[in-house]
Amino acid sequence: MKKTKKILTGFLGVALIAGMTSLTGCGGVSEEQMAQLTTLRAEVKSLEKEVNSLKSEKAKLERQIAERNAKLEQCNHTQKLIKQNLQKMKK
Repeated sequence: MKKTKKILTGFLGVALIAGMTSLTGCGGVSEEQMAQLTTLRAEVKSLEKEVNSLKSEKAKLERQIAERNAKLEQCNHTQKLIKQNLQKMKK
């Protein structure tokens, strides 16, 4: 039992040291990776601006469509009233 515990403790110690060594060796970000990250962030900001601009344009076009549809509806209503009045006059 004591022998197994010593072996297990020794194994865990070696694993801990090996793990710390490997983590220390992989701990940094290169300048190239930082440059890529900066470039990607700038691209994301640019694309977000474009998306917002397109959303704004879409909203503007939707308002124009709604206005034209309202005018069309009013014209159709007026046309219907005129046709009814013309038929009354023919009688």
